[in-house]
Amino acid sequence: MKTDPRRLLLASYPWVQTMETRFADMDVNRHLNNVAFSRFFEETRIRFNGTLFANANADASPRPRYLVAHVAIDYLGEGSYPEPVTMTYAVGSIGRTSFRSQKAMFQNDRCIALCDTVLVHRGDAGPAPLPDALRSRLEAFGLKG
Repeated sequence: MKTDPRRLLLASYPWVQTMETRFADMDVNRHLNNVAFSRFFEETRIRFNGTLFANANADASPRPRYLVAHVAIDYLGEGSYPEPVTMTYAVGSIGRTSFRSQKAMFQNDRCIALCDTVLVHRGDAGPAPLPDALRSRLEAFGLKG
């Protein structure tokens, strides 16, 4: 599948945060290891949720719950310690009960990995339609350009 060229540009993402790499993130070749990439993408998803749900309970509705259904990481280049990484987040597509997040990792102004995650909204008996309030919040975080 061909990658949208916007995915490789830092300016395309509506949510950006820099994170420090750790000595423990290195492999024997002094590169960031694949497990570290995965952890950075997970941390990005969790931190983005904090942004997404900030002040979300103003109408006293319960915070939406969703589960990770699929994760795919494309490794595009080597990362290194101790340089920080810039993590990004955008919402790629929104369905009836799920949405796809599009994340990227940049180091020294170059994209070194992409991550797509499918998240399914969870109701009491399984997948449930995305609440309108959540859908509106997600729509504000599409890729730019």
